[in-house]
Amino acid sequence: MLSAPLGSAKPTGLLQGCSTAPGDPAVLLGVSTAVSVLISSHSPPSIPCYAGSCFLGPFPPLCNPLPPSTLCSLMPTPSSAVSSLQTFTAWCNSHLRKAGTQIENIDEDFRDGLKLMLLLEVISGERLPKPERGKMRVHKINNVNKALDFIASKGVKLVSIGAEEIVDGNAKMTLGMIWTIILRFAIQDISVEETSAKEGLLLWCQRKTAPYKNVNVQNFHISWKDGLAFNALIHRHRPELIEYDKLRKDDPVTNLNNAFEVAEKYLDIPKMLDAEDIVGTLRPDEKAIMTYVSCFYHAFSGAQKAETAANRICKVLAVNQENEHLMEDYEKLASDLLEWIRRTIPWLEDRSPQKTIQEMQQKLEDFRDYRRVHKPPKVQEKCQLEINFNTLQTKLRLSNRPAFMPSEGRMVSDINTGWQQVEQAEKGYEEWLLNEIRRLERLDHLAEKFRQKASIHEAWTEGKEAMLKQKDYETATLSDIKALIRKHEAFESDLAAHQDRVEQIAAIAQELNELDYYDSPSVNARCQKICDQWDVLGSLTHSRREALEKTEKQLETIDELHLEYAKRAAPFNNWMESAMEDLQDMFIVHTIEEIEGLIAAHDQFKATLPDADREREAILGIQREAQRIAELHGIKLSANNPYTSVTPQVINSKWERVSADFHPFFTFLPPPSFSPPSHPCFGAAPKAEQFPFYFWGQTSSFQPYDAREGGDVDDATLTVPHRCNEGEVGDATLTVPHRCNEGEVSDVTHAAPHRCPPVFWQGDAEFNRIMSLVDPNGSGSVTFQAFIDFMSRETTDTDTADQVIASFKVLAGDKNYITAEELRRELPPEQAEYCIARMAPYRGPDATPGALDYKSFSTALYGESDL
Repeated sequence: MLSAPLGSAKPTGLLQGCSTAPGDPAVLLGVSTAVSVLISSHSPPSIPCYAGSCFLGPFPPLCNPLPPSTLCSLMPTPSSAVSSLQTFTAWCNSHLRKAGTQIENIDEDFRDGLKLMLLLEVISGERLPKPERGKMRVHKINNVNKALDFIASKGVKLVSIGAEEIVDGNAKMTLGMIWTIILRFAIQDISVEETSAKEGLLLWCQRKTAPYKNVNVQNFHISWKDGLAFNALIHRHRPELIEYDKLRKDDPVTNLNNAFEVAEKYLDIPKMLDAEDIVGTLRPDEKAIMTYVSCFYHAFSGAQKAETAANRICKVLAVNQENEHLMEDYEKLASDLLEWIRRTIPWLEDRSPQKTIQEMQQKLEDFRDYRRVHKPPKVQEKCQLEINFNTLQTKLRLSNRPAFMPSEGRMVSDINTGWQQVEQAEKGYEEWLLNEIRRLERLDHLAEKFRQKASIHEAWTEGKEAMLKQKDYETATLSDIKALIRKHEAFESDLAAHQDRVEQIAAIAQELNELDYYDSPSVNARCQKICDQWDVLGSLTHSRREALEKTEKQLETIDELHLEYAKRAAPFNNWMESAMEDLQDMFIVHTIEEIEGLIAAHDQFKATLPDADREREAILGIQREAQRIAELHGIKLSANNPYTSVTPQVINSKWERVSADFHPFFTFLPPPSFSPPSHPCFGAAPKAEQFPFYFWGQTSSFQPYDAREGGDVDDATLTVPHRCNEGEVGDATLTVPHRCNEGEVSDVTHAAPHRCPPVFWQGDAEFNRIMSLVDPNGSGSVTFQAFIDFMSRETTDTDTADQVIASFKVLAGDKNYITAEELRRELPPEQAEYCIARMAPYRGPDATPGALDYKSFSTALYGESDL
């Protein structure tokens, strides 16, 4: 490799004037896009290549050097070298700060190899050989060699990069080495849709920025100059951080600064480039952009991994916490229950007779308290204890945890033995007090039952007497009365339904009296009050029923009279109106025969007046009868007849007018030269029946108005879609009036499709698979425990210690330990404190103050070590 001392004024060899020295191996740039040459604007061109994927094998033959024009085009500009230096330094510090350190000068701070080895440990999560702490050159070379050997162990072939160049502070070699590390640990493992490394990272950027306008990522240089691609990446994953619509393509500096500042503040991505450097160069440095973008990729994918890891850990810890709570509950319940058994057995075995009734009653009361108060909770505790124990063992088995072993003397069998002793001691004591206990229990049960039923009944009867005493029917119409009757019938049904409750109350009160209940007087008084009230309600119900029915009959009679009145008043009114018109009309006649005809017609009309008067009196009599019935029974009628507007006043008024106009006035005006037989305009004299007089009861004929003229209305059936449960449609039937042809009625039915939920049968194969799991021996029966285990396996996710360790490693940033601060940042408060309280301190060589060992903690969760 050609090189020249730093600071030399004359460029020599290969790069002078972009000419090529024959056979110089330094011009052989590798096949990967990672190959580039970094030169300084003030130093001669010693020509290293960026290692890593630069050369995947030994140097190619020297007989085919690149032409000078190609070499010059591949050389970065001074600003490109500065960008790479700034980006690589920021990238290194973003990892070194996890170990509590950083670098200032990339070509100086890695010379002793210590921080280089630390950087590799941080980004790989692995331990390197112990570094040498000496200050001599040989110590530094050895440390750098250890780092380079580690890089080589990861499948990277380093070419033209040796420990001596790094120790000597060769900036170009150092940058080449850092680029190699970036390629290997930050870019190589990126995989997107079967593409990896640089191509995978580019495809990831294209997929994420595809929906954004003015963004077209095709490379890692020109496509990023306007800053929109950086902002699009952030907005795609964290839209609340970027107002993308306010960005302008013609303001790249603002766009870049906005993306860099947001990434540094919220995404923990240090600022690796200056916006002015990117905008000020024709082609931004590809390696710098690629490094920067890879940080975005890992930040967003790392956040997803951290969230997944945190969720897994939370789930495992929740299971473990629940198991520990069950263990603690079991131990406490077992201890309390055994202590109660030890105190209860001597008391139950005491058979010393008492001298007084009061003392025996006290024993009876004490035993009743024991049976009703003290023992039932202990029975529940014993059952709950066994349930907790079996549940805990099942949970531990299904979650790959070791079985629970209670403390000595607190096994389920120990508790069962003690409980049997209690039962045995209680048996004799129960026989001694059995009769009294049964009596008292029966009394308490009946008294409580009596109180409940009495309270329900009293609440139901509240306000019923006042309701039954109402006289709202006195001012009601016929339709109102019918509604009140239907309402009263519903009340009577409700009353009949409560008859059983009243009888039960009376029966319970009687039994309490027979058993000599101490509070029988109050029970009897309350029962008597309920029975008396029930009799009153029955009497009032009957009275109201009779009053409603009586009022209904009266109103029906009045309604029939109103209808009859309307039927007869309407034609009579029409006759009077026609008669008045005829009596007031002027007839002009010219012959004696015409006058005689008019007189005959008038006489005939006069003969009908008595019949008409009798009809009038009959009509008015109907109205008077309706009024009489209403006044007799105190019914308040409305002012108008609901069937007609012809009132008695109207009839009397028109009758008076007909009577007053009865005397006709005839005028006879014969014209000169009148000759009826010869006049062509006059015919024979009209007959009496040809005169338009109306005679009551003879020529008058009236038909009542048919209110349904034009066609009847009847009920038709319309079936409409009706939504049942969500997502289902059924048929509902709706009855609506439907008009057919005049006088015809037809049923119309409209049917809507009925959609039922589909039923799926997965077949015998699935059933056979399940049976093979729950009944492997083919016995034809399934035990309850096998069913519980199968359902738990089907519905419960299982985790292993290795999975939990991997999740903790993600939260720890790939370190072998985790800190309390990281746990509090990544986990909910309760579970974070749970881990901190139980994790042992980490004792590894890379331990820092406060480091916690999450590996031993994870294995202890599954019983592989002690917690």
